[in-house]
Amino acid sequence: MRNSHSTREPSTGLRVHSHVVGSDKPPVILVHGAANSARVWALWQDELARRGWSSHAIDLRGHGHSDPIDLSTTKMGDYADDVVEVARTLRRDPVVLGWSMGGLVAMMAAARCGAQACVGLAASTPVRARDASIVLRTGVFGAEEYGITGRDPDRQPAMPDLDRPERSIALESLGPESRLARDERQAGIVVERIACPLLIVTGTADQQWPRRRYDDLPIPADHVAVEDASHWGLVLNRRLLPVMAAALTTWLEKRAATRRGGRRGSRPR
Repeated sequence: MRNSHSTREPSTGLRVHSHVVGSDKPPVILVHGAANSARVWALWQDELARRGWSSHAIDLRGHGHSDPIDLSTTKMGDYADDVVEVARTLRRDPVVLGWSMGGLVAMMAAARCGAQACVGLAASTPVRARDASIVLRTGVFGAEEYGITGRDPDRQPAMPDLDRPERSIALESLGPESRLARDERQAGIVVERIACPLLIVTGTADQQWPRRRYDDLPIPADHVAVEDASHWGLVLNRRLLPVMAAALTTWLEKRAATRRGGRRGSRPR
């Protein structure tokens, strides 16, 4: 039986959209990408629930239905803080799954919150050393800087493998983003170590984050490639979703669900 609900965390103003099923599997925290919101996880949450996995999709601060804030000075570390705070509300240590920018946020949070596993769908990559020559700017921008200049579902070249309803979900998920956080990613976010297993999922049709961009990943990771998936297709292509979810949950059952010490209170915080 599934319990679907949306809650606002009173201490942070974060909105969390939950699909809870009766299962002993670890909960999955879902982290959206840049200029985006938890709406992008609608299909994934349904698929995970069908497979017996509870999930909690976060609207990061200033995104979606979370309390509005001035995003102009928001940093990547702030987004990681959001994930850690949500993880602390759960009864079990979670799996943290993120897409694009959210994949890097997931890694940053997993390094701190005792995650059982971390998964990045076409994740922004961490680095070994930051490039100090990159100027960090404050400000806010929108999805137009990622090539989405209109809201007509039929005119979205960045979403070649999505049908019209899937593109509509993508467009509904859009919103403002922190320029400072993006500049931080361009300068490089250092993540030295993650104690849990890491899986990177890429799409063979993703021109933004192709497989070769992970050849020098500073953290050991397993890898799954999804045939014909674009960047957006990794989150919203319902025809490929069963294949992606099967590969991901099989990996989780091997690498995360059998790990010991996943109950809250089993280790110091």
